[in-house]
Amino acid sequence: MSTTEHPVSAEHTLDRDGETVAHRVARIVAGRRARHRRHAVATIVLAVLVFALFAVALMFGNTFYTPDQIVRVILGETVPGASFTVGDLRLPRALLAILVGAGFGMAGVSFQTLLRNPLASPDIIGVSSGAGAAAVFGIVVLSLNGPVVSLFALGGAVVTALAIYLLSIKGGFAGTRLILIGIGIAAMLQSLISYMLSRAANWDIQVAMQWLTGSLNNASWERVLPMLIAAAVLVPLMLSQGRALGALQLGDDSASGLGVRVTLTRLLFILGAVGLLAFATAAAGPVAFVAFMAGPIAARLTGPGANLLLPSALVGAALVLGSDLIAQFLLGTRYPVGVVTGVLGAPYLIYLLIRTNRSGGSL
Repeated sequence: MSTTEHPVSAEHTLDRDGETVAHRVARIVAGRRARHRRHAVATIVLAVLVFALFAVALMFGNTFYTPDQIVRVILGETVPGASFTVGDLRLPRALLAILVGAGFGMAGVSFQTLLRNPLASPDIIGVSSGAGAAAVFGIVVLSLNGPVVSLFALGGAVVTALAIYLLSIKGGFAGTRLILIGIGIAAMLQSLISYMLSRAANWDIQVAMQWLTGSLNNASWERVLPMLIAAAVLVPLMLSQGRALGALQLGDDSASGLGVRVTLTRLLFILGAVGLLAFATAAAGPVAFVAFMAGPIAARLTGPGANLLLPSALVGAALVLGSDLIAQFLLGTRYPVGVVTGVLGAPYLIYLLIRTNRSGGSL
């Protein structure tokens, strides 16, 4: 008697875990959809939070203005009292907080992703210190003020980032080497800042320290416009390459195998991140720890494998807006926004160092 053999369909083949191929594919697809859904929900919630904080920043202060009055001012109508208070004081301050926070957040997560290290933010690796040193030099040594100091800060951030990058690529690009070189340069620049402040007049020290802390007290449309132009150019460019940035987390060889132009993509994100950081620092000073915190917070909200550029920008905007409201109204006296972000960021840095040490990770 002959028997007829029936081929087994591939979709019913069992893998080593006793799971059919079809079931495994369905589980992978379902997991991917869940991750995308979580990313979308987290991004929407963050956007709503930023909008709510923006509305609060416009309505509340020494005088309360209704949403109707706020909308009329934004549309260009003349509203007694509100036109000046909202249009010339609160609105540019709130917009600058959003732009600066988003710039710091996106710049920070770009560095952290490129270098595959949560400590590799501009605060830690010296780029912010370069901007600060240049600004203090302009204030203390050259007796400059206003927009010229911002230009010095912009140049200082760019030159420092270029120096760190050039020193780190000798013998091939290595993230750990870049971080260590950046920390060393940051220490040198902080020493230079301390030296200049020790020889400065009292008035210059006050101005320099307010700038180094990070403040929105001098917010104006003149400060908003350059940051707005930089964000309008750099943010869409970086968002369009978000998938390539994610592929770089897998390593250069894997990213290249996926069709990513590794060197060009890395250079694009370094230039974009430095540009956002430089303009944000020039507008408000080096607001402490925003670039450092935004990426890890966004990662916890969106889950693993998500594109963190937009969520990190929203987290950064929420941090700066919320911290500025706290600094203005909840501490008994008005502080620069960098005081609050510094208080929030220092414990998080200690926590991250302890967690990295316990997990055996390398910095």
